[in-house]
Amino acid sequence: MPPNKWNSPSPPGRGIRRTAAAGVSFAPTLLAAGCSRAPSFNILGSFFPAWIGCGVIGILLAVAVRLFFVHIKLEDKLLWPLILVYPCLTLFFTFTLWLLFFS
Repeated sequence: MPPNKWNSPSPPGRGIRRTAAAGVSFAPTLLAAGCSRAPSFNILGSFFPAWIGCGVIGILLAVAVRLFFVHIKLEDKLLWPLILVYPCLTLFFTFTLWLLFFS
C-alpha cells in the first residue's frame, strides 16, 4: 500500500520554523506597544505606575469584603474554596478600578 500523504508525519523542524516565523512577525507589534506612555501617579516626587495603586486598593477592598463576610457569617457558606474567592475578588476590584479611572 503506498504511503498516504495526509497521514504522514511532518518533518521534525517544521513546527519550530512555524513558531519562529510567528514570533518574528509579532515582535514589532509587541515592541511598538511598549512605546505608549503609561499612566502614573506622582507620589512624593516619584512616579508609580497606576496598576500598582489599583492593585493595592484592590487588595484592601478584598480584605474589607472578607471582614464583612466574616461579620455576617457568609464565609462558611461559600461554595467555592476560599483560595479562589479572595484572589478573584482582588482581581475584580483591581480591574474595575483600572477601567473606571484609566480607560
